[in-house]
Amino acid sequence: MTYELYYWPGLQGRGEFVRLVLEDAGEEYVDVGREPGGVKKLMRGLEHGLDGVFPFAPPYLRAGKLVLAQTANITRYLGEKHGLAPKTENGRVAASMIAMTIADLVAEVHDTHHPISVQQTYETQKATAKKRGDVFRKERIPKFTSWLEHMLEQNGRTLTGSSISYADLAAFQIVCGLEYAFPNTMKKQAKKLPKLLALRDHIAARPNIAKYLASPRRVPFNETGIFRQYPELDP
Repeated sequence: MTYELYYWPGLQGRGEFVRLVLEDAGEEYVDVGREPGGVKKLMRGLEHGLDGVFPFAPPYLRAGKLVLAQTANITRYLGEKHGLAPKTENGRVAASMIAMTIADLVAEVHDTHHPISVQQTYETQKATAKKRGDVFRKERIPKFTSWLEHMLEQNGRTLTGSSISYADLAAFQIVCGLEYAFPNTMKKQAKKLPKLLALRDHIAARPNIAKYLASPRRVPFNETGIFRQYPELDP
């Protein structure tokens, strides 16, 4: 089966969490938004539904006759289907909890540069973004990253279970995104996060992920995605 991933072209965004699972699992997929006419297909799915399912927003995924939306929901499905999830019920629930917590962090990252409205440009809300960024750097980044570090201290080399899961891949992406958007803050946090950064390196070295990161399929971080590097937000 060839999966169909529906997400915006030209940026990583939330779709990247899905791509990482598909790439690590070695599964074939079409990144519909990057295909000719793909954005129109994506919008048609949002406006008129896809196979009777009406996603709220991208990413959404067609898996045969099944259509799924919401990032953590999609990655859980793919992880459990392709050997990237714990085998026990407790492990599966823990992986889902971690993925949803990371999704909360992703939303907070986005709100640092769009704290008032997603319909307005960053430039129109810079003053509020500066205030939001200050709180995010000082309070929220340490809170989330220390929690992930604690999970690794309790479990070992992975966040849950005995092998790499979709939750670990999500952690890899959030760390990479934070390092791009808030490099100064993450450098200051580095000494407190040895296990989380080791997990990042371990994921990056996995054969399929390494190939993906070196390929043109991995779109670089940029200032149109969720993780944006505005120096004034990370002085």
